[in-house]
Formats: sequence, structure tokens, C-alpha cells
Amino acid sequence: MTENGFGGKVAVVTGAAGGIGAAVARRLAAGGAVVAALDVDAERLSTLTGKLSADGAAGRPYAVDVGDSTAVDEALEQIERDLGPVGVLANVAGVLRSGPVTELDDATWAEVMRVNLDGVLHCSRAAARSMVPRREGAIVTVASNAGSVARSALAAYSASKAAAAAFTKCLGLELAPHGIRCNVVSPGSTNTTMLGALLSEGDAVSNAVAGSLENYRNRIPLNRVAEPEDIADVVAFMASEHARHLTMQELIVDGGATLRL
Repeated sequence: MTENGFGGKVAVVTGAAGGIGAAVARRLAAGGAVVAALDVDAERLSTLTGKLSADGAAGRPYAVDVGDSTAVDEALEQIERDLGPVGVLANVAGVLRSGPVTELDDATWAEVMRVNLDGVLHCSRAAARSMVPRREGAIVTVASNAGSVARSALAAYSASKAAAAAFTKCLGLELAPHGIRCNVVSPGSTNTTMLGALLSEGDAVSNAVAGSLENYRNRIPLNRVAEPEDIADVVAFMASEHARHLTMQELIVDGGATLRL
């Protein structure tokens, strides 16, 4: 890595077709990384990587379902053949389904866990197997502040994000002797389509800032929701040499909504 970026490092970004994932892909590419963009949405991936190329950055799309371990293993092998050894993995792919537990069916629970937790396992395991022999690499998992503070009607999502964060920290302990760092970035409300789907009534951004006593959601002290780029900057920091002595850590990026008393 160079002082100001990623100096040709190959960076795998999951969930790269939109939202935080796309912002992370753009940020790492702007820092000099060669981005392998993964998502199930092939059309939006092609649009993203086309824009990266137009901006003079390097990126290649890979249509992959992170919940499919075989597909992930094959994709990582293909990426290394196409682009070179993977130096950075950003686990961003995620889905959100809301509703009370009494109405939560098994299929919905399984879907959320398949993407938000199994996907992190599949991608991290495949990347780690590649990184260990080279004794270098950085893995960053995007979780959520909902993983550490109870959220009404978000049991499946919150549980999946808490588990993904715990998994990543355990992985970091195992990989530390090999010089590989594993960290977690946990956003709060961020201006993406996911926020709109969660807070569909009225102005989603204003509702997120104001919070909801009824749903036990704190207001955001900074009086703004994050933009995807705010989260991408933190992911890039965690993946960079500027954070070379950070591992098994979790940064909550939510404008102060998660109060630590």
C-alpha cells in the first residue's frame, strides 16, 4: 500500500452494486485498489465498474451470491487468476427484513442469516485461505449498531449483524499470527434504499434523525444520517496501513445514536 491509498492492491467488495457497498468500491478504487465488485445484481455491477473505468480507476464485476459457499470459493479463485492476490476484503452485502418475532417465519430468518452471516463466513474464509500463505491482508465487515443495541422489529437483522461482528473478531484472533487484521465497522442510519424501506412512512431521513420513543430508537445527536461515503471512508481507514495496529476492533459510525453510558 502507498501512503495515500492502496497502491494496486486487489480489494474484494461484496454488496457492491449499491448503497454502502458501491461507496466502498468507489473509495478503495480512488485510493488505487483494483476492485473486484461482487453482488447478485449483475446489471448494476456492470454500471458501477463502468463508471470506475470512466474515472480512470480499476474494477471488474463478478455476479456472485455470497450465500453460496461454492460460488464464493470459485469467484475468489477466479479473481486471483484475473487480478492477482487478494489483499483486502470488505464484507458489505446485507439484507434487512423487519417485523415482530411473533410474525417472523423460518424462511425469512434463514434468508437474513444466509446473506448477513453465512455470506461473511464464506467470503472471509475464502479470502483468509488466500491471505495466510502470504502473511498479509485486511478483512473489514460492515455490521450495524443494531448488533449491539436492541431494535424493535429487527430481531433477525440485529442477530445476524451481532453474529457477523463476533465472527469477524474471532477470525481476527486466529489470523493475527499471520499478520492479517480483521475489524468491524458498524453504521447507524445511513442514507440508502435500506433506510427508506425500514422507515417508509414520511421522510425516512428526518424520522431517523428524530428517533422514535415508541420503538426505542435514540435520536441522532449530530442531527444527520450518514451518507454511504461516510461509512466507506471508515472502511477504507480500517483496511489501510493507517490502521496497521488495529485488529478485532469495532467502530460504531452512527452520529452518536448509540449512547455508551
